[in-house]
Amino acid sequence: MLKAILFDLGDTLFDFEPMNRAEVFQVAGRKTYDFLASQGHALPPFKRYYKSHVWAVRWAYACSVIRRREFNVFDLLTKLCVRMQLQLDDATLRELAWQWYSPLTSHTEVAADVIPTLATLRDRGLKLALVSNTFIPGFVLDKHLSMHDLLEFFPIRVYSSEVGVCKPHPRIFEEALRQADVKAADALFVGDIVRKDIVGAQRVGMRAVLRKPAAINGHHRIADFVIRRISELHNIVSSFDTPISQEEMPLEALVSET
Repeated sequence: MLKAILFDLGDTLFDFEPMNRAEVFQVAGRKTYDFLASQGHALPPFKRYYKSHVWAVRWAYACSVIRRREFNVFDLLTKLCVRMQLQLDDATLRELAWQWYSPLTSHTEVAADVIPTLATLRDRGLKLALVSNTFIPGFVLDKHLSMHDLLEFFPIRVYSSEVGVCKPHPRIFEEALRQADVKAADALFVGDIVRKDIVGAQRVGMRAVLRKPAAINGHHRIADFVIRRISELHNIVSSFDTPISQEEMPLEALVSET
């Protein structure tokens, strides 16, 4: 019986527009620099400040690939501020992390069918959860989800930046299943990357849905299902023996229960 649906975030629920990543990163550097300057902190010239950020992120990313461990950009920003001898409280550091991430929000869209679909799935009694590979701190992504009215649908959010490992590592999927209190056989995973989302989910015992907007048909040699739009999940869910609410029960069933 299907009891839960776990979702990837980027390019599954969030659609990212084509962008120049180097330009977005530079805007992020400028926003954090201006934010710190507005707080009255003495800073090095922007060129030197920005260069230190670039190399710090590149180094952290390279180490994470080698060690197969996720890093958290919040920790990275905190260490950079310590090196610059900046005394920042937790609230200021959290705002700094948001400023660093916020340029990406202008390149993010949520398809019109996402929220109605999530609402219907939730109303059918299915548990919903997020499982995302990201070095962005969870509180920042939560804020972005709130901007698109998505946060309320996901009481369970498992970010690799918090867990320390990335998909397809089984631990990140198992943590979401543990929090949802469901078995892998009773859960479905929806994602856009075959090696990380589909294979990773299947290895722990879940069936997996590949969201592929350019898909010509609904077949794939690895994924259990293929969809182009999130709303196509309705047909997949209907193929399972899912629990239904009393409002959806036939009259005969309601009479027999009373």
